[in-house]
Amino acid sequence: MFLKRRHDFFFENFLHIVKNIKEAARLFRENVELLKDTEAYAENIKLLEDRGDEYTHAIFKALNQTFITPLEREDIMLLTVKLDDVLDGMEACADLLDIYRIKEPDPYMCLFARIVENCTEEIYTAVQLLVDKKLDDIRRHTYRINDLEKEADQLYRESLQVLFAENDDLKKIIQFKEIYATMESILDCCEDVANTLEGIIMRS
Repeated sequence: MFLKRRHDFFFENFLHIVKNIKEAARLFRENVELLKDTEAYAENIKLLEDRGDEYTHAIFKALNQTFITPLEREDIMLLTVKLDDVLDGMEACADLLDIYRIKEPDPYMCLFARIVENCTEEIYTAVQLLVDKKLDDIRRHTYRINDLEKEADQLYRESLQVLFAENDDLKKIIQFKEIYATMESILDCCEDVANTLEGIIMRS
């Protein structure tokens, strides 16, 4: 009974983590589209990131106290870290929007935010399938994450081309370039989660 409870603990915390990420991505997308109060937005994202850290630390603590785990220990650690990276990326972007006092988003920021939200929905479903041990069904979602990351790569190139072609304001160029890069990096982190899930499937 003790071992079963410990097995469930890791999966339950994975579900807490992805639910928290999904909520953060919704907030991320809504606030990027509006950008009415970047300071409050950054604070709200920070609260979700703090909550995510609590789940992450709980998993690491349990790993040190549990002999038998539902997945390979390395897989649990890697998936936990990669999921945390996604939320860290959203927090970093929230900070930039606040630091630079961006008051109005451009179409590229909005598109990036929607892709991030779509990716986190795929991650949420994929981790649910992992918990339910429906490993064969996970790949449809990891493939979709990879497709969305490729869209983000193309969007990043296009956003930079337009930014440099249509602006002479060096300050704006520097700020928007960093914001685009940070948004694109969130999608890279989502792809890392997908790759980690693929590795778990292959080893199971």
